[in-house]
Amino acid sequence: MTQEQRADFMIRYLLNERKEYQNIALPLSLAGKRRILRSLVNVRPPVPVSQDFLKIQDAYLQERLIERGVTKIEDLTPLQPKIYLWQGDITTLAADAIVNAANSQMLGCFVPCHDCIDNTIHTFAGVQLRLECADIMAKQNAEESTGQAKITKAYNLPCRYVLHTVGPIIDGAVTKKDAELLENCYRSCLELAASYGLQNIAFCCISTGEFHFPNQLAAEIAIQTVKNWQTQNPKQMDVIFNVFKDSDYEIYQKLLR
Repeated sequence: MTQEQRADFMIRYLLNERKEYQNIALPLSLAGKRRILRSLVNVRPPVPVSQDFLKIQDAYLQERLIERGVTKIEDLTPLQPKIYLWQGDITTLAADAIVNAANSQMLGCFVPCHDCIDNTIHTFAGVQLRLECADIMAKQNAEESTGQAKITKAYNLPCRYVLHTVGPIIDGAVTKKDAELLENCYRSCLELAASYGLQNIAFCCISTGEFHFPNQLAAEIAIQTVKNWQTQNPKQMDVIFNVFKDSDYEIYQKLLR
């Protein structure tokens, strides 16, 4: 089965799940099919799915990963002992764990093709990730608290695990409590990763996107929190600061050099 055939199968499956989708036609181009497929996956609630769908979805996503390329930790050069800076797509990083900047519902981003990291991680992990997150939240029976972390499998991502943490939302000036909550996000992820015996973890820029935490201050807090934890837990964890924007890369590079 070709990638286009896999996309056609998944699109038809997802369209058939909802009556209101019955009159939607398949796009002709592969790019159009990829976009509608991502949109359908993004808006899909965490409900059971067939094994046939999962088999074809996993093959499709694994082929997409080959197309996009994988970066390994051993190919990176640390800027400081046990601290790396890497600019790229975190969903292509073969780390022990990557960190997802989640929301308090912890189910991923439901906005079709949104460019946030939460959307991207769920898109390329596969529908199983939302199902696992939904199971965690059902057992918890409450929204996820800011500054805490949960761990899930990574499914079709090249990493082993995904750590989900909810950062503080900034509306106005950053308060001392906001800064403490952001520190807690990094510390909670490190402690959780260590409890699983992981050797490395890749952090995204928590709270700086849709949650509006100032980038410079967020980077300062991230680096200081990680360094403090590494000092208290020597030789336990390599940390990769992952950035996507040039502006964030410049901020982290200056702070780390």
